[in-house]
Amino acid sequence: MLIEANPYKVFAGSQGQAIAQRVCEHLHCQLGHVKIERFSDGEYAATFEDSVRGQSVYLIQSTNPSADNLMELLLMIDAAKRASAYKVIAVIPYFGWARQDRKDKPRVSIGAKLVANILQVAGADRVIVVDLHAEQIQGFFDIPVAHLYGSNVLAPYVESLNLDNLIIASPDVGGSKRAANFCKKLQSQTGKEVPMVICYKHRPEANKISEMRVLGDVAGKDVVIIDDIVDTAGTLCKAANVMKEAGANSVRAVISHGVMSGNACQKVQESDLDELVITDSIPFDCSRCSKVKVVSMALPIAKTILAIQEHRSISEQNM
Repeated sequence: MLIEANPYKVFAGSQGQAIAQRVCEHLHCQLGHVKIERFSDGEYAATFEDSVRGQSVYLIQSTNPSADNLMELLLMIDAAKRASAYKVIAVIPYFGWARQDRKDKPRVSIGAKLVANILQVAGADRVIVVDLHAEQIQGFFDIPVAHLYGSNVLAPYVESLNLDNLIIASPDVGGSKRAANFCKKLQSQTGKEVPMVICYKHRPEANKISEMRVLGDVAGKDVVIIDDIVDTAGTLCKAANVMKEAGANSVRAVISHGVMSGNACQKVQESDLDELVITDSIPFDCSRCSKVKVVSMALPIAKTILAIQEHRSISEQNM
């Protein structure tokens, strides 16, 4: 149920325009106007063309590299605070630098914590994020964090496929909890038990894999690989090929964030993947790869905005 008054406004940076338009359609409101002015030396400035005085301002922008996207969001937060906004809520469908969440070797930065600090210093009063790479990143913030899950739109899509021999797979041991939670969500929706397998991989360095094998039986199964990020697609395509070699009937992947850097599209197109399903947390042109399908996180985000405005439980919108 929509609130009668409209004491909030929604704006978007360059990276958030498409999903913000969909969010506003669900909210039955107009996307606000913010001007990002770029100068010849590479500097840019954010200016709100609508009044935000006394209102809650929702700024939709993914912060994936390049750093321009993060800087745009920071400038919009600062501009909103200086324009006397009541609250400034950063809606970050894809939280960049999230893979830098710990000190796993000497003399390394913890980028996720740094970005959390910067957002708070800029003036964000709350953040809404989708599928953080590690849930403990919520603890990097000293402001409220609404953590939404891509499974809210990805699980219904998988259910709609009506796969007779469905089995869920994690592309690595670290993602087994995420895959297990996806299984539970499917089971709660269908009432049927959904089995799971895990891929074991040895990675000598970032974005390189020397060995991978399947822990479990996938022969004759319709495999759905679950992960939060597809970047170079090396791990994903290797996992799909290994699954097919092990006798899988079909292999598709459902991933929250389609970074798709480098020649990822070519890898996916040439792999044994039957389909790659991603959300619109990062804009993606499906003409780049015929195997890619995009589902939208706009409705869960819109429901969360309304829940915040009406002081209702966010978790009830995110089950």
